[in-house]
Amino acid sequence: MATLTHAALEPSSLTPPQQDGLLRSVGLALVAHALLIAALTWGVNWKSQETPAVEAEIWSSVRQQAAPRAVEPPAVQPEPEPPKPEPKPEPKPEPKPEPKVEPPPTPPAPPKVAPPPDTSVRDAQIALEREKQERERKERERELAERREQQKKAAAEKQRQEDLAEAKREAQQKAEAQKKLEAQKKAEAQKKADAEERKAAEAAEAKRKQQQAAVKAADEKAAEARRQENIRRMQGMAGASGGATATGSALQSTGPSASYGARVAARVRPNIVFPDSVQGNPSAEVEVRSAPDGTIIGKRLTKSSGNKAWDDAVLRAIDKTETLPRDTDGRVPGLMTISFRPKE
Repeated sequence: MATLTHAALEPSSLTPPQQDGLLRSVGLALVAHALLIAALTWGVNWKSQETPAVEAEIWSSVRQQAAPRAVEPPAVQPEPEPPKPEPKPEPKPEPKPEPKVEPPPTPPAPPKVAPPPDTSVRDAQIALEREKQERERKERERELAERREQQKKAAAEKQRQEDLAEAKREAQQKAEAQKKLEAQKKAEAQKKADAEERKAAEAAEAKRKQQQAAVKAADEKAAEARRQENIRRMQGMAGASGGATATGSALQSTGPSASYGARVAARVRPNIVFPDSVQGNPSAEVEVRSAPDGTIIGKRLTKSSGNKAWDDAVLRAIDKTETLPRDTDGRVPGLMTISFRPKE
């Protein structure tokens, strides 16, 4: 039967190996982290401008637990040998002491963490910065709104100016068209008036020529009568010169001949200027006084036609005539009354 030696049963052979190197590493790591946190805290307090807070979490190395106690393996039972004579009983071995289990090492106390810095100043600065950013944002929005409003007003003003220009252009075109139409109407009216005036002038000229022809014929007739009278006088015709029906006592008749009034009217009528039309055919009677040579020395309207314009036109024509023609006897009556009508 195999037996275990005393060395194999020593307690040191059953305990886990010592972990001095691992504990030393964990301690150094904790010290390094504590120094790093202290340096960061001092740097934050030293700088005048605050920087965002830095938070660090310290994680220690995974703690290694002691290995479980080695379990004593069960004794190997030897195969039974053939029975031998019973030996003398040997003394019982003393019980093997239980191996002393070392308690796990106590972990080091965590390093004291510095208290967090006072962030009231930093929070106030952050609040001020946010207020500043908010004011700037509102200012930008206000400026943007003002620019948009100005652009809107500028666009509206531009459209208004364009509308005004369009309306002015249309009004100008309309005025030019109206002016052109009025000028055309005026030209047509003037043309018509010229044609009527020309027609009236031609009619007046034809009438004047007709009257001149009548006056000429009357003068020729009077001249022929005077010639015949002279012939009779030269033949020594005696007696009264009156006609067979004459009732006067004078040697010769002092009144104008029957055709003398028409001759005077024919002499005066070309000088009558009267463009107005007259309703009906009223008569204006004028008494005319003349010198022996036929010069008109006076005139008087004895009967009005009822149209003052026609009466004035007749009086002006008499003044313009100046002299009257001689009668058939070669004389000019000193006083006579002449009748004038517009339509003769």
